[in-house]
Amino acid sequence: MSIISICLISFLVLMIVSLSLFSLSLSFLFNDLVYFIEWEIVSLQSSSIVMTFLFDWMSLMFMSFVLFISSLVIFYSKEYMSHDIYINRFIMLVLLFVFSMMMLIISPNLISILLGWDGLGLVSYVLVIYFQNVKSFNAGLLTALSNRIGDVALLMAIAWMLNYGSWNYIFYIEMMKNDSEMFIIAGLVILAALTKSAQIPFSSWLPAAMAAPTPVSALVHSSTLVTAGVYLLIRFNILFTDTIFSKILLLIGGLTMFMAGLGANFEFDLKKIIALSTLSQLGLMMSILAMGFPKLAFFHLLTHALFKALLFMCAGAIIHNMKNSQDIRDMGALAIHMPLTTSCLNVANLALCGMPFLAGFYSKDLILEIVSLSYVNYFAFFLYFFSTGLTVCYSFRLVYYSLSGSFNTSMLNCLNDDISAMSKSMVGLLVMAVVGGSMLSWLIFPAPPMICLPFMLKMLTLFVCVMGGVLGYLISNISFYFNNKSLNLYMLSFFSSSMWFMPQLSTTGVVYYPLNIGMQVSKSFDQGWSEFFGGQQIYKLMAYYSILTQFLQNNNLKIYLMTFVFWVIFLTSLMMM
Repeated sequence: MSIISICLISFLVLMIVSLSLFSLSLSFLFNDLVYFIEWEIVSLQSSSIVMTFLFDWMSLMFMSFVLFISSLVIFYSKEYMSHDIYINRFIMLVLLFVFSMMMLIISPNLISILLGWDGLGLVSYVLVIYFQNVKSFNAGLLTALSNRIGDVALLMAIAWMLNYGSWNYIFYIEMMKNDSEMFIIAGLVILAALTKSAQIPFSSWLPAAMAAPTPVSALVHSSTLVTAGVYLLIRFNILFTDTIFSKILLLIGGLTMFMAGLGANFEFDLKKIIALSTLSQLGLMMSILAMGFPKLAFFHLLTHALFKALLFMCAGAIIHNMKNSQDIRDMGALAIHMPLTTSCLNVANLALCGMPFLAGFYSKDLILEIVSLSYVNYFAFFLYFFSTGLTVCYSFRLVYYSLSGSFNTSMLNCLNDDISAMSKSMVGLLVMAVVGGSMLSWLIFPAPPMICLPFMLKMLTLFVCVMGGVLGYLISNISFYFNNKSLNLYMLSFFSSSMWFMPQLSTTGVVYYPLNIGMQVSKSFDQGWSEFFGGQQIYKLMAYYSILTQFLQNNNLKIYLMTFVFWVIFLTSLMMM
């Protein structure tokens, strides 16, 4: 089967299933339906293995969005990965990745969640190391080991769920709220979600995972791997609402949002800037979820998936045309050479910033107004609004460097928008990035909450966004750039730009030293003293006594005579005593 036919068949099948699931989710939403399906796989006398699936409006709508984005990403890959002779294998891996996410979404059971959870971790590792080089291998190892912490936490939660008699957490979640054991399961689930959604202190793997091909990044950062943790916490939100965990999660989410926004303003790698913006938005979802608004977090999860996938697709098209250069300082005047791609990039950027009536506006503006209306301390309030300003700041900085000015690299590059499959995929997502937010807002919040704020507080979001955009332009302006004072504060700038030293701590502190200690322990004990005094010594003694026994059993007259003489002498000496 040819490459084009596999991509087209996958695209068509996923798109049809996505549209079917979306219409089904609307039926479930309007009729308030929940289907719990049990499939008995094996039945042996009184024991049976049962697979359970939970279908409600939330799982069906999320699956619809995942499949919609996946179909466009596969269609996009037909052109982007056309140079790869193993593209069929790549498409199969992407489909396996999507299947793992489906398994996680529809599982009300911790065991089947673990299947999808581990499937995501394993396939993401394979996709991150897809381009075979040292940087990809290191990034893949960091991704796998970071996510493994969450896998272990989920396994421990599964073990603790045995106290309830079943792993179907959906049955016990209301009861668990008033149970003292709730704290342990809630803590383990939150730890698992923090690693998968790359919150502090597990943030370093997310920018490192940019070593994967760009279509994979578009899928991972929009609707699959990093959103799995947020989705899990949305399902478990009853456990930690109004507890100490909600306060911890609010702090972690706010700090992640702030750290990622700050780091993106120092970054020059196009894909890493977008990756850090994903990290910032994940922090926003986590923090609003911690405040007790799971539907709002889910709303932002869906709208963010649309414009973030579009952002990565535009970045992939630019990198493809720039002959694999990702440095935004090498770009410039792309609006002249690539008008369609830059238009899509601008729309996605403005949706990310919360431009009125684009997808991001409906969720971000509602979140910030809910925060203004809620009882939060000054520190959390500052993190929300300052991080929103930083988002606009790095978005305008990206636009300044890549789309305006003059072209900053060799004139031999042939820039164009004539790449049909990539352009069609981007236009498909462009439509959703414009209308998706309003559509979802009408569906999920048919009667929006009444938010009445003072004029200054109501205008604060707009003011922060405008100030962020102005600052983003100023710090990018060349004359200001040479006169700025950030280099005088070198250590502070270095600290901010290196994600608060988390990559160094994650690689050297968390990976290198424990692995090195493990190697030394293995050499000294497993392959050293314990081997000498344990297995090897026992083997030598057993071999010696086996030879001696065999020697004694050889029916030799001399041996019997010697033994007889020995016993006679021995007994005589005893009698004489």
